[in-house]
Amino acid sequence: MLFYLSLLAVLASLVMVGYRYRATLPARVKAFFPSLNHYTPLGSFSEQARAGLSSPMFDIESANIAEGDSRAGLDEQGTQEVLDIMRAQRVNFDQARLIRHNQILARNGIDPSGMPLDSKAVTRL
Repeated sequence: MLFYLSLLAVLASLVMVGYRYRATLPARVKAFFPSLNHYTPLGSFSEQARAGLSSPMFDIESANIAEGDSRAGLDEQGTQEVLDIMRAQRVNFDQARLIRHNQILARNGIDPSGMPLDSKAVTRL
């Protein structure tokens, strides 16, 4: 019984150490655990500006690129949603951002004016 308990402890220790140092694991070991590779680096601001994700109202060229912003870029999921809207509905960047924002509001029960759609919500006192 003590043998199995110590074997379990050693195995648990190996799992914890492997999880802690998962960034430095060799590629061969990472291939066995694809869920550890869920992080992908975001594109840079300059790549996103070249893709059309900039406008006078949302100017990442002067606000981020020219000032040498060291961050990775815009949210990858959000930019993909905006690009999909731009392609599907043939709208410009600002209109696609507005459409995406209104979709997010609608999913959360808020109309485009900002008022809640819930009839029980208190909006005045």
